This record gives sequence, C-alpha cells and structure tokens, in this order.
Amino acid sequence: MSTRSLNVAASGMSAQDKNVSNMANNIANSNTTGFKGGFMAFADLMYQDDKRSGGPVSDGTTTMVPSGIQFGSGVAVNAIVKDFRQGDPLNTGDQLHVAVSGTGFFVIDLPDGTKSYTRDGTFMLDPSSGQIVTTLGYQLDQQIAIPPNYKRIVIKSDGSVWVDIPGQTALQNVGHIQLARFFNNGGLLAIGDNLFQETDASGQPVLGNPQDDNYGKLMQGWLEASNVDPIMEITNLIKAQRNYEMNSKVIQTADQMLKNVTDSKA
Repeated sequence: MSTRSLNVAASGMSAQDKNVSNMANNIANSNTTGFKGGFMAFADLMYQDDKRSGGPVSDGTTTMVPSGIQFGSGVAVNAIVKDFRQGDPLNTGDQLHVAVSGTGFFVIDLPDGTKSYTRDGTFMLDPSSGQIVTTLGYQLDQQIAIPPNYKRIVIKSDGSVWVDIPGQTALQNVGHIQLARFFNNGGLLAIGDNLFQETDASGQPVLGNPQDDNYGKLMQGWLEASNVDPIMEITNLIKAQRNYEMNSKVIQTADQMLKNVTDSKA
C-alpha cells in the first residue's frame, strides 16, 4: 500500500497551518490604521499519471482512453494576496490626521534615503523642525514645515496645506501633499510600520495630486481603519480548523490502513 495519502494530507495540514497564521495576522491588525488584510491563494501540486487521457487502451486496439487516472500530490500556498479595498473612515477631529478617500498612498522618506508608501495618515509635527512626520518620525516626502507660531492647520481635499498665523488676515500656504499610485498594488512589499515599498511587480510609483483621476481626495480629521472584517476572519478560521482536522483524520485513516496491511503480512 502506498504512503501517497499520508503525504497529500500532510500538505493539506501544512497549508492550513499557514492559512491560520495569515488570519491571525489579519485579526491582530484589525485595529491597525490603514492596514490591508491578506488572503491565501492555494494551488494543487503536480499529478502522477497512472493512465493518461487520450492514450490508447491497453487492449491492442486503437480505442482512446476518454478519461485518465491521475493522483494529485496535495496542495501548496501560491501567494498571500493583499486586499487593498478602502477601510472605513474614522473621525478623530485631529488636524494632523488625514485619510485618503481613493487609491493613493502617502509618500514617506525613510532615514536611509529610500521611499516608502502608506495609507496611514496619523501625522504629527517634528518638535525641532516643524516638519509633518509619521508617528515614527519619518518625514513626508514633500517635507512640509509648519511655522512654530501657527494657530491652526488646514489640509484641503486637494492636498494643499495652509496655516493660520497670528497677525495674518489670510491663511498661508506652506506646501502641498502629493499621492502615489501603482499599476499593481498587490506587488507592493509590506515592510512593517504600516509601510510598503515598490517592487518590480508593483511597478514604479506615479505621483499626482489628490482629486486627480484615480488618486482620491484627502480628508482632514479622519483616519482610514483596517479593512479586516473580524466576523469573516473568525468564520474563515473555523473553516481552516475543520479542514485541518479533516486532513488529520485522513492521516489517521491511512495509518490504520497501513497497519492493517502490515499486520496481515506478519
């Protein structure tokens, strides 16, 4: 008796173990600003042909086999695909909190000189320079500095940044926030800290202004919530657990069958 079924079932258990790990990450980040959940893409493994479709029947005639015999090798994880659908808007009222209503990403300068991209608009002011920065102190690529004597900051939906300065009758423009978009968001590399980086699969970033086509508009005083649906994740978690248990049962059954064959030959 072949041990094929043991290997097939083991691949199913391994795949579901990875599936649960991914769902655990989704659930853990269900309150992370701008987080994008991921879902597993599975694929069947190679097949062993015991009889190939379209071949001749082994009876000396030219009769063609209409359907062959193929035994699969199991399942593997092909990819964890990021879901870049918009998360729900959360009203915070903070003048430095900004959400993107659309597909664009904020452009962030990392300390090593590289650029990264985020949907997390939880911005703050650097106390020494007045620059708009992330919660980790990374600067917006546009390097917008707010004067120290400002009374109010206004970030308009088109990305323009204005400040109310004592003694000035009108708001003063201090910069403009641009957004980036990509040909294939699914190809972006998640590096943690709510940041992504471009890859060959994502394509190069295309910069544009908020309210331009396919970029989206800015919403001051709002943040984008995680797009993870906890109820759906728990439902999928139960499904994964059942699938794991079924594959475990297959291993137990195959083991018992092998034991029976061994005992009968003893």
